[in-house]
Amino acid sequence: MPTQAEKAMEIWKGLIGKPEGTGEWLKVEQSRINTFADATLDHQFIHIDPEKSAQLSPYKVTIAHGFLTLSLVPHLGAAVPMADPKAYEGVVAGVNYGLDKVRFPSPVKVNSRIRAHRELLNAELVNPSTIQLKQKVTIEIEGETKPACVAETLSRLIYGG
Repeated sequence: MPTQAEKAMEIWKGLIGKPEGTGEWLKVEQSRINTFADATLDHQFIHIDPEKSAQLSPYKVTIAHGFLTLSLVPHLGAAVPMADPKAYEGVVAGVNYGLDKVRFPSPVKVNSRIRAHRELLNAELVNPSTIQLKQKVTIEIEGETKPACVAETLSRLIYGG
């Protein structure tokens, strides 16, 4: 008898290569950038000093850390509609397994709004209770032609018995 993960795998296979949807906008304010700078000890002026950035930065405003944008992938991704909710039936846990590729084509300027688009690249049955998903997550900046971040994320869904 197939496990819940094995049943779900059939659904995931049918979703490979199909866009999953678009999430909701999130405004990236200076307070969030400053908090991230404090948490990571990355206090470059281009992130935390609006006056110096206006004078010396090519962007003329502060910008979010690339890793701040990347760290928002779970939050932004949670707002993307599920491609097929049945694929998640029986999931007892989901864990971040890592990243294959990450790029930051365009900076997120302070007070910009960003949101996520997601596409399933691959699904693999790791063991009878676990599926690994490889998803392409693109973080769009409102009004910009280039995305802030394009990441290939790896996550594992663990299904109950």
